[in-house]
Amino acid sequence: MTSKTLLIVYHSMTGGSEQMAHAAAEGAREEDGVRVRLLRAAEAGPEDVLGADGYLFATPENLAAMAGMMKDFFDRCYYAALDRLNGRPYLALVCAGSDGQNALRQLERIATGWRLKQVAPTLIVCTHAQTPEAILRPKQIGADDLAQCRELGAALAAGLALGVY
Repeated sequence: MTSKTLLIVYHSMTGGSEQMAHAAAEGAREEDGVRVRLLRAAEAGPEDVLGADGYLFATPENLAAMAGMMKDFFDRCYYAALDRLNGRPYLALVCAGSDGQNALRQLERIATGWRLKQVAPTLIVCTHAQTPEAILRPKQIGADDLAQCRELGAALAAGLALGVY
């Protein structure tokens, strides 16, 4: 059986989306036949994207948008991967202080351009951080939300391993 590769790309300044990405990776690593690569957005490049069979993107919502470092990742990789990823599966996780909807829209538009197939609705975890102190404070994602992240990672990896995607 050939091994599939799941690429998880994330950015985090206060730890929320990092915890979510690590939980998803933990769930995905339980699946035999799937190699999980967990990379910070600043470290990931086009060769990583092209070498993967599926994707999970985790970003914080910053100023009502996807984090700039995630945008930088997509800017660096977008054209190198355009028309080369068609139909590959992806999931997205957003750690938001408010509603996360604009970050979600940005991620979905990029994934649509890459012609990726969304295999589950984006999970948005809202921290309700609205003051400068709360926004800058290290985040602690709740156990239930982390369990959802693990389940999504496991489901994506299982689909890859079984050839569903």
